Amino acid sequence: MSDYEPKIVGFLCNWCSYAGADLAGVSRFQYPSNLRVIRVMCSGRVHPAHILEAFKNGADGVLIAGCHPPNDCHYISGNLKTQRRVALLKKVLKQLGLNDSRLHLEWVSAAEGDKFAKLVQDFTNKLKDMGQSPLGLDEIPVEAD
Repeated sequence: MSDYEPKIVGFLCNWCSYAGADLAGVSRFQYPSNLRVIRVMCSGRVHPAHILEAFKNGADGVLIAGCHPPNDCHYISGNLKTQRRVALLKKVLKQLGLNDSRLHLEWVSAAEGDKFAKLVQDFTNKLKDMGQSPLGLDEIPVEAD
């Protein structure tokens, strides 16, 4: 399994976490290229169906990164909504037989490029230790709104 590379889908808040990722790149901090970024205006806009769809389509892990709570969210309380959603979704993932550590929520500000790089490195290593996701394609029924 030494050549296994996990696939990570990352939902990054436009105002803080995406800017933190940009700072990591501009600062030339080294981190794995396993992360595929989806830029969202707010972490609160990430619907649980998006996360389940990522796992359904072969992601080994999903990272959601947003503004620091309680008062840094540009949309007032989107980060708090995300925090509640992720807690509930982790319970759903356990019921589906998936390790809830494959879903990770982190707060990263625009000034924390080094934190972002370390986060991606640590999450990639954790997923490598866990191995490939046991969920195959089309094993989670997801209904779109």
